[in-house]
Amino acid sequence: MFFGELFIMAEIKILIADDDALVREAVFKILTMFGYTVVTCATGEEALAALSGDFALIILDINMPGLDGFETLKLINARDYGIPVIFLTGAGSMEYAVKAINLGAYDFIPKPIEDLDIFNIKVKRAIEKRRYVLQEKAYKENLENEVRSKTRELAEKNRLLEEYNDDLEVSTLNTMLTLQTALEEKDMYTAGHTNRVTFYAMSIGQAFRLGEGETTVLERACKVHDLGKLVIDVNYIRKPGPLSDEEWLLMKKHPEIGANIIKHLAFMQREIFLVRHHHERMDGRGYPDGLGGDELDLLTRIITVADSYDAMTSMRSYKQNMKEPEAIAELRRCARSQFDPEVVQVFAEVLERRIKTGAG
Repeated sequence: MFFGELFIMAEIKILIADDDALVREAVFKILTMFGYTVVTCATGEEALAALSGDFALIILDINMPGLDGFETLKLINARDYGIPVIFLTGAGSMEYAVKAINLGAYDFIPKPIEDLDIFNIKVKRAIEKRRYVLQEKAYKENLENEVRSKTRELAEKNRLLEEYNDDLEVSTLNTMLTLQTALEEKDMYTAGHTNRVTFYAMSIGQAFRLGEGETTVLERACKVHDLGKLVIDVNYIRKPGPLSDEEWLLMKKHPEIGANIIKHLAFMQREIFLVRHHHERMDGRGYPDGLGGDELDLLTRIITVADSYDAMTSMRSYKQNMKEPEAIAELRRCARSQFDPEVVQVFAEVLERRIKTGAG
């Protein structure tokens, strides 16, 4: 409902303040005759006490005891009701009228009131202005409420969309992990490899105090780092002896294949680099791109160490597994050439603490 409907559905109230009782009575009778509800006051103080936002018009005398009309107008303006004010001015007080207009008065009427038609027109115009002010205020409030409502609605839709995206990401990742786990389970020697690599990498990441975002990227990459082996003949993985040159060439393609599988997943763009390069070396002699040194970021260096350590300590069809101290020694021996020395040192400390405490 617009505030302007106040003038249609309820009485129109006008407030009068004049210290002259005869003038108050005369204006009261005229306005009542026009159909308005009138509240009369003898002083500015009384007018302020009676004032509320449901008045459509205020008529003020200028010369009143206590607060005069100008002072009363200033205090009315401070309440910010937006009610138009018409001043009653005595003979010879036109300069007062100019001052009143400068203070924000809507109009002025000389007294005594002689032309009732002009008086009625000025009152109606002031009331019409009040109607427009209230309608504009209501429109702005309705618009602000609608904007707030639409904003809340949009925020809720965004929240639901984010939840859907999160669920979709989790579902996609779980699907890939299920496929990779199924592949590992075909060979007793590789079963559990992904979970162990993830565990080792998370232990290193924790020691490096990685942030939440970096930790998430590392964990996801670990879980899908061997996804490319899905398209590699499982017999190559199970083969008890060394691979032929042709078989080894095909096996070495699994990082590229894994990266290609996830490259269209918008939420795993950073993981692509880790998956593709988890077999690179610090000396640049790894595969598939021969990257090395500063070309490999910390997360890639971590997953490389974790993956190699599990390969050393796990029983494979083509070799005996190493014990933990032997594998740690091998990591240290290959630091700088194959592995990042700092990552090796941090991981070795983590493993040695586990050995001493009997954990894991």
